Parts: sequence; structure tokens; C-alpha cells
Amino acid sequence: MAPTATPSKDQAEVILIGCGAPLRGMGWYHAVQMIGNECPHAKLCYVVEPWFMGPGGEGPGGEDFKKFQKTSEDDHGVQFLMSVADLPEVAEGVKRLALISGRTGDNPRLMGEAIKAGCTCIYLEKPGAPTVSELEAMKTAASASDVTVKMGYNKNVCKYVTKTRNFASSVEGSHVTFVSNNAYENTAESLGECFERNAEGMLKNMAIHELALLVSFYDVTVENIESVEADKEFSSMQTLKGPSGKEWTDFDKIKFTIKTKTGKAVSVQADRCGGSVSYATVTDTDGKEVFRYSMPDEEDEAMVSVLEAKYPGAMPYFFNQDPDYITVKERVANFCANGVDAEGIATIEIAVETLRVAEHLVPILQKQLS
Repeated sequence: MAPTATPSKDQAEVILIGCGAPLRGMGWYHAVQMIGNECPHAKLCYVVEPWFMGPGGEGPGGEDFKKFQKTSEDDHGVQFLMSVADLPEVAEGVKRLALISGRTGDNPRLMGEAIKAGCTCIYLEKPGAPTVSELEAMKTAASASDVTVKMGYNKNVCKYVTKTRNFASSVEGSHVTFVSNNAYENTAESLGECFERNAEGMLKNMAIHELALLVSFYDVTVENIESVEADKEFSSMQTLKGPSGKEWTDFDKIKFTIKTKTGKAVSVQADRCGGSVSYATVTDTDGKEVFRYSMPDEEDEAMVSVLEAKYPGAMPYFFNQDPDYITVKERVANFCANGVDAEGIATIEIAVETLRVAEHLVPILQKQLS
């Protein structure tokens, strides 16, 4: 039995709130990276998982979670709790970081609980909250408690994004398209489950990373959008039944171009069934593609193969974005523990504007596709 996990003087004490099912939950993948000491300044000490430690423990994924819990407790000293309220008080000199990776609708409540539990920094998974008003209220609450909120927008620090932006800056009149792909099966059952599990919708879920790039690097705000044009040939919107029997309407794939009042133009393409490779392209003034960089690239492919063998059956995008998840967690943890600037990490202010843009775009694109 390992001793109880405790942070060293230069580590943040991490509370993972919302683990999810092994091989499927983003929280689970955050956990295995920290348990594997891949984020030197992040010490995973507590996991709060009310679903699988409660009613979900007897359902799908429950047995796998129990095995993961036992291994984490026995081998790494991680403590598992039913609620944030069960956390002990913060020990003197310890900097507590909450990594909130639950369902989006629970985030406002969970962040409030994390602040009460003595967290001085919050790592909040995208999009942060279901609505702009909720996220703005969370921003205000964090500010009032002198708590810093950083966002899990990992594509802001991705190699393919940086390389694409750098190349585009060298080509006069160039146009960038960011392409995001998931590897869901193109069936009503698979997409229906996806629509229900990600009920906030594609633009607030899968494509929110790309919208954050537009807000961060392309001057895109609701007020600065001049036009939005959907690519009707590529795009598709469906109404499908989820596992509960309820119907959900969402995009299964979407492509659109935004032009800003300040003269910039940029495109986003997202496809739930497009495979496991995301990429960005640069086209010249004639529309000819002059640059493409993918994630993963050849250098990353070897690591993807290693991770596929280590975690067979896990969501493919975990592996493709593995180094970026590490980078974001490490920078946020180092900021929390040691005050080191979290360079390139999106703030909650960026997240609020990103969510504003998503809410602005959805009805426009739905209307263009109907």
C-alpha cells in the first residue's frame, strides 16, 4: 500500500473533480498522466467522482472504474471521494489546484465548491459552462475570491497550430482553415449517443477549441464578426435519438468561414466521423493549398502507437493530443505552485468570449443549413 499522496514544496496539490470512465473520460486520462509523473509540478492527491462511486458504479464502466480506483489508492496513495465537501482543509503552505473535468452543466456548482474547499487555482475543461451568463458569473465569483481560472484549451499550445500560424504569416493574403476530426462511427446509434453525451452541441464541445483559436489569434469577437458563411456541401445537421430515447439536434459535421470587420478571414471545419487526425491548412490568394500540418505528425505517431498499446480501446484523440494535455496541466500546476507564468494558456476571459461566439454562431449556421 502506497503512502497517502502529498505534494512536494514545488508541486500543486491536485483535486481531480470528475474522472469519468476509464478509457473514455477526459478526467481519467488527466489522472493517468499525473499518476505517471508526466506533469512534474502536479501531484494528484484526490479524485472526486460521485457518479461511479455512487449509482453509476453498478452500470456500464463501473467495474473498470473500481479497478482503477483500487490501483490508484494502493499503488499511488490517491484518495477517492464522493464530493468536494469531503475534502480535508488545505494544509499549511500547500497550494491546492482543482482540475474540473465533469459534465459541463455541473461546472458552475463544482467550481463554487472548489473555491470553498480552498483551491487558489482552477483548471476548467472547455467550454467551462453551458451558457455565457453562467461562465461570466463563475468569472466574477473567482475574481471575488482571488482565485485564478485557466482553461483546458490545449490547441492554443499545439505544435500544428503554432507552425500553421507562423507559415501563414509569411504568405501574403493567405487563408487558414483549422480542421478538427473525431472518430465516431457514422451510424445513428453512435452519433445519437455522442449528441446526448455532449448535449451542449458541437460548437460548444468539439469545435470550441477552434473557436478559442479564433478568439485568441484572429480578433474574432461577436461584435467584430462581419459575416459567417457555412459550406453547405460539406456540412450536415441531424436530429437523432440518444440512449435515453430523447431526440437531439446537432451538427455531425460543419464547415464555415468568418470574416471580421478588421479585415481578417479564417475557416473552421469539424467532423464527428472524420477520423482521428486533426490538421490546419494554408491556402494562397488563388485558393491553392500551400501548407498543411497535422496532429499527430510523424514525430508524434511513434508515441501514439506506444499509448495505443498501453491503453487499448481508449478514445483515439487522447493519444493524438497527449503532449498538449501534459503541457497545459504542467503550466497551470507550475503557476499554481510557484507563480510561474502559464504562457499561452487560455484565461476564463478568453473562454467567455469563445462561448459568446459559439452561442452567436449556432442559430446562424442552423438557419443557413435548414
